[in-house]
Amino acid sequence: MAGPSKADLSSTGAESAPSRPPLHTVLPPLILGTATFNTQYVVDPHAMPYRDIVARTLSLGVNGFDTSPYYGPSETLLGAALDGLMNPASSDSAPVPRSNFFLITKAGRIILDEFDYSPSWVRYSVLRSLQRLHTPYLDLVYMHDVEFVSPAEVLAGVRELRRLRDEEGVVRYVGISGFPVDVLCSLAEMIYAETGEPLDAVLSYGHFTVQNRRLGLPTIDGKDESAEGSPLVRFKKAGVDVVLNASILGMGLLTSRGIPVDPPASSVSGGDASKIISPLAQWHPSPPELRLACKHIAGLAAAAGERLESVAIRWSLAEWARLGAAAGFGVDSSAFGAGLGKVGATVCGVSTISELEETVAEWRGGLSSIGGAAETADAVYGPRRQDKVLSLVRDELWPALGPWLDFVWDSPGPGFVNTRRESDRGVVPDDGVVAAYERSKQS
Repeated sequence: MAGPSKADLSSTGAESAPSRPPLHTVLPPLILGTATFNTQYVVDPHAMPYRDIVARTLSLGVNGFDTSPYYGPSETLLGAALDGLMNPASSDSAPVPRSNFFLITKAGRIILDEFDYSPSWVRYSVLRSLQRLHTPYLDLVYMHDVEFVSPAEVLAGVRELRRLRDEEGVVRYVGISGFPVDVLCSLAEMIYAETGEPLDAVLSYGHFTVQNRRLGLPTIDGKDESAEGSPLVRFKKAGVDVVLNASILGMGLLTSRGIPVDPPASSVSGGDASKIISPLAQWHPSPPELRLACKHIAGLAAAAGERLESVAIRWSLAEWARLGAAAGFGVDSSAFGAGLGKVGATVCGVSTISELEETVAEWRGGLSSIGGAAETADAVYGPRRQDKVLSLVRDELWPALGPWLDFVWDSPGPGFVNTRRESDRGVVPDDGVVAAYERSKQS
């Protein structure tokens, strides 16, 4: 794939990254996650209405997008959708300036069990992301799934992202993402101690959900929020500017449909793709007992006239908006309601327009419930709904989960080995990505 020319870069609205105020002043409070633009979630991502989803996202006032090279075709599909909006084919459509949206990607994770955090690979990955996303700069880049490599490798990756920020101007903000909260805390602390500079962002996924609340403990349990072992206290002491919450449905676990305990026969290799029931069943790390427990609470939600995904979305969105801000990690929410102030930021994935619209409606309703905004104070999504959701979760769903409340699986799992050979780490493909970038700097 040819890299962007100087003209290509100019057409996206800028040739270098804009200035860097603190991340919490510019990060959107709600971000569309595009891990769902991937065969891990849907049978054929290219058949998704991804262009319509991206356009509708912006029209709803949500102007942040999160992706990764690890998410299959996600970067390519998102990039094509955004490029079509920035450079519309029809003169009847006004171009969307690059500055109108916030673009996030990741580096370091290549495939399921292959990681390369070497500086040369990180640089290559970032330059490839620029091409795929049709942009001259990335607003925020995470080192992806940091628990799978050594702390020294994470530090090297973060240093390279900061070099790309300071010397090449293709990255604005730098962070880390991962699953085990204690590992994220330890790495944030280590990076601050080793470099004297805190991380701009930490992305935690799957740890502030109806089933797993560990990111918010002990506060969410009504206990002392200043407890020394609290993840949020540790992040604050490490100087982290923003902590984002992602995968609020537990990567598809908290849905009415749920995840089958065993993969259906047709979903294994060689099966008929048209008959696949759930791609999630093939890779999701949850044990069968947890899947059954979540199926049980889906039934309780249904008995209360609710879909589990709607309850889970609303609880996580509104509670993290409140708690994230209270812990000092809030971002500006003025675009969603005057006078609301700061709220905790969330990344939400969808695969249809209706899922997107429901998520944004729940988001606005959640904000109205915590901030008194009148815009969505209605019977469907307003404060009364928040009261119902909180009661349902607290009084029925949490007790019903029993030992599976706050359960987490190991990441990495037992026996994990990074399949990237030592001799291959730092070796980048001769596919023209780096050469095209270097040419664009000279032209």
